Amino acid sequence: MVRTALRVILAAEPDLEVVGEAATGAEAVSVVREARPDVVLMDVRMPEIDGIRATEQLVSSMPEPPRIVVVTTFENDQYVYDALRVGAAGFLLKRAAAEDLVAAVRLVARSDSLLYPAALRGLAAEHGTRGQADQAAPWVTRLTEREADVLRLMATGLTNAEIARRLEVGAATVKTHVASVLATTGARDRTQAVIAAYESGFITPG
Repeated sequence: MVRTALRVILAAEPDLEVVGEAATGAEAVSVVREARPDVVLMDVRMPEIDGIRATEQLVSSMPEPPRIVVVTTFENDQYVYDALRVGAAGFLLKRAAAEDLVAAVRLVARSDSLLYPAALRGLAAEHGTRGQADQAAPWVTRLTEREADVLRLMATGLTNAEIARRLEVGAATVKTHVASVLATTGARDRTQAVIAAYESGFITPG
């Protein structure tokens, strides 16, 4: 029923196309590798392989993995944070309104901002190591002062254009800084960079 509802909502949008669906985690991995979608809505808890393992398999095995949004019932779920840590770009509640679902898919497809940054901060505060695991993360000292500013603003959910206005620089300059932040932190996207910032203690959630 949930998959049917999601498909109907997304297929009704002129700029979105549903290219596949799956009932289990193992099937999801197979379908994604075959269909090569831009965005995947991944249930956290599924038979055979859960959403965390399926996300990890796709992110680690595909040269250009899709943007994965985990779908969950509870926003403070440890499973959600684990999925974000292994490569999911964000999460979405099953009770979200149809317009929020569509907006989330478009946002992660653009990868220009974080999906629900305040909720991510709450997850990091509740489930993250907050500096215990990566207390001496070497990448922190390699950030330039401007890159550090950009990472802090990324964590608030600002887009590149909004960061550019805040720092009074060009959008192209911010894009370059974001790319450098991702390379320095070893992150594949903004979400992973922000999680690394929280877990290293560079940014304190709260």
